[in-house]
Amino acid sequence: MKKSALLAIVAVFGCVACLAGQPAPSFKKLVLSDKFVAEGAYYGDFNRDGKPDVVAGPYWYEAPDFTKRHEVRPAKSFDPKEYSDNFMTFVADFNGDGWPDILYIGFPGADTCWYENPAGKAGHWKQHLAAKNVGNESPSWGDVNGDGRPELIYNIDGYLGYATWDPAKPNEAWKFHAISPKGDYQKFTHGDGYGDINGDGRVDIVEANCWWEQPADSKPGQPWIKHPFRFAELGAQILVYDVDGDGLNDVVTAWNCHGYGLLWYKQTRDEKGEIGWQQHVILPPKPDVTSPALRFSEPHALDLADLRGNGLRGFVTGKRFWAHGPTGDVEPNAPAVLYWFELQRDAKGGAEFVPHQIDDNSGVGTQVTAVDLNGDKIPDVIVSNKKGTFLFLSQPGK
Repeated sequence: MKKSALLAIVAVFGCVACLAGQPAPSFKKLVLSDKFVAEGAYYGDFNRDGKPDVVAGPYWYEAPDFTKRHEVRPAKSFDPKEYSDNFMTFVADFNGDGWPDILYIGFPGADTCWYENPAGKAGHWKQHLAAKNVGNESPSWGDVNGDGRPELIYNIDGYLGYATWDPAKPNEAWKFHAISPKGDYQKFTHGDGYGDINGDGRVDIVEANCWWEQPADSKPGQPWIKHPFRFAELGAQILVYDVDGDGLNDVVTAWNCHGYGLLWYKQTRDEKGEIGWQQHVILPPKPDVTSPALRFSEPHALDLADLRGNGLRGFVTGKRFWAHGPTGDVEPNAPAVLYWFELQRDAKGGAEFVPHQIDDNSGVGTQVTAVDLNGDKIPDVIVSNKKGTFLFLSQPGK
């Protein structure tokens, strides 16, 4: 059969995107720890050997085999029925010395500190205060103001906003910039995200009940432009990405990160150019529990990831095991599954997310990180939660 004929047949069935990229990967599971030390994990080249390492709780794990671990701060593990002091973890060079440092975000409402990389010297890392009273169960980490550095997006004292830091002044506390008037935000507010919603080249901020448009002439203390829309009941990381390839960024979110539901919202424009949203269900917010159809509760962490290698970014998520202990929430003792949802587009402008199970005994915490650690150009997945710390290394698909 000629290639042109084959492509025509494939287009009819809406699978053009499936021809590109690599076969679906499998994953090699590494158990880095069986202790509950954190619900967030990240990565960074902490010894500057050119290979990205993993950080979870008080430890960083040395690439490429991740069996040798180093203490960043005094080690402590926690009762899985309770909570840890580490909900999220991010990495940047906060003092500008060329060595990546670690930002630990603790229990919601606690102070956030960064730990200074000792530049190859032995011993615990020096602690520095970054920001006090950091609220939200899913603070985001991204460049909001275009200064080339990621900012921490969270809420404090009733305000939603972001904090900036200056590597030339590493001992100074970070500066919080409110983007909202004082409202109902509190330390257990769920979910936020960031991205250019309206295509004006500026980063906007998304939350469960609206998106905030960054003005062209944003001034300190001036709220951004609020666009009400209910994206979620209780969100987690809210992802901004052009799902269907029409040039407009869409929104992907958990409906209730302590219940059920995964949704994506297609951005629409009316004849006046006004933005609207069309809901698409990935997994239903109210599943039929008697049905064999896929469901899992507590999708409390999401991260964009192109695991097919075809340029289309799906996402990784799963069940947060025992978010409120063994009797809280819905189906708390169901298998702690971890999934990647592959984005597939058809030839008619449609899109869907196809689930692939990675594991059934790990799940996610309040953070899941997808990043290429082993150099095969396919993301690997890092998880730390009440079951332990896990690394899933992608293996070439067959």
